[in-house]
Amino acid sequence: MITPTTPIPLIRVSGSHHDTGRQIGAACRDMLQHAVSRARECPPAGLTWDDMRRAARPYLAATRQALPWVVEELEGGAEGSGIDMLDLAVLATEEIWRHPLPAERCSDFAAGPPATADGGIWLAHNNDLSPASAGQIVAVEWRVADQPALFTIGVGGLFISVGYNDAGLSLTGNEVSPNDDTIGVPRLLIVRDILAQRTAAAAIRAATRPDRASSYNNLIAHVDGTIVNVEGAATDYALLFTENGWTVHTNHYVAPTMMQYERDPSDIGGSLARYRRARELMETRDGPVTPAMLRRFLADQQAGPACLCRSDGETQTVFWCIIGLSRGEITFGRDPRETAEQRFAF
Repeated sequence: MITPTTPIPLIRVSGSHHDTGRQIGAACRDMLQHAVSRARECPPAGLTWDDMRRAARPYLAATRQALPWVVEELEGGAEGSGIDMLDLAVLATEEIWRHPLPAERCSDFAAGPPATADGGIWLAHNNDLSPASAGQIVAVEWRVADQPALFTIGVGGLFISVGYNDAGLSLTGNEVSPNDDTIGVPRLLIVRDILAQRTAAAAIRAATRPDRASSYNNLIAHVDGTIVNVEGAATDYALLFTENGWTVHTNHYVAPTMMQYERDPSDIGGSLARYRRARELMETRDGPVTPAMLRRFLADQQAGPACLCRSDGETQTVFWCIIGLSRGEITFGRDPRETAEQRFAF
């Protein structure tokens, strides 16, 4: 049974792209097989699992053309887990699921000079999913020969939510719901490419590649001082930089030019409440930003049902993390209100 103090498993993989995928697939076999079984039971209304497999094919083909090494990792994951490759591709292609239920909800804080006490760059992230997903959260240390060393947290090891690498680049962010999805590279797989980059400029190019199927709000930071929300849709994007050294983001579009891409403006009330509360916490803080302060913010439950730290209902906070990018370290755990925490550093 997964409890708020149960450690998040950490696995270490190395080798080629196929090798690392295979190692993750083998280590997370039960999680991934369970995820496929659950997905098979609840395809979108009016569709079968065979329909979903057919729908995923052109996205997989687009990824194979654009990012063949990402497909190699997915193929390795299929081999290691004993799951059909196309079944994994269905899980990796959020665009064909329309509105996954319950939808992912995430809250982010980011701060750098002049807002931080130590002059460093700090990122804080809450990740909200269904309670059933808590047992599928895995941390992975990747060492692939042609890329920076990488640490990630996500579902089943292969599907990344957040991460940072030893080139000083990090990625957190938030699910948004654009209305212009198209066939292309799935946004969930673009995350892996972003985290393979060594510079902020290269990461932004990866996030905004023209052949993307859709996008998240990708919060990209780098030790060079860059902190930027890349709010994206399939056909457009906007860059939101810090205000006085800090920024916050939740699950709706903030940039005026991106609001036209909101799929359902009537369905963002909870995200707006969390965004306002996050801004209030930053604007009224009692001094420079510290890791302890960010931890308190992640544990905040003062916005009612749509609070920053969810603990009941169909959606709950299944993990949190604080990345000290300038120090090359991360602290993480399942519930930010608990004292239990784990640490990793390159």
